[in-house]
Amino acid sequence: MSVLILGCALIAAQVMLSVAIVLAAWRVVHGPRAQDRVLGLDTLYVTALLLIVTFGIRTGSNFYFEAALVIALLGFTATVAMAKFLMRGEVIE
Repeated sequence: MSVLILGCALIAAQVMLSVAIVLAAWRVVHGPRAQDRVLGLDTLYVTALLLIVTFGIRTGSNFYFEAALVIALLGFTATVAMAKFLMRGEVIE
C-alpha cells in the first residue's frame, strides 16, 4: 500500500514540476525585463533539478542524483554570473 502511495505521489510531483518548468520557460521567453528572465532561468534549473531527483527516486539509480548535483553547481554559477553581468556589465573584472 505505501509503495502505491509513494508511486502516485511521485507521479503527481513530476506532473506539477513539469507544469512549473513550462511556466518558468514562459517567464524566460516573455519576461519584460532582464531581471525577470534571470529569475525565470533560476527557477527553471531548480525545477529541472527537482524533476531529475524525482526520476532518481522512482528508478533507484544513483546516476540521476549525480546529474542533479552537477546541474545544481552549474546553475548556481550561471545565476551568479548573470546577476553580476546585470549589475556591472562585465563578469570577469
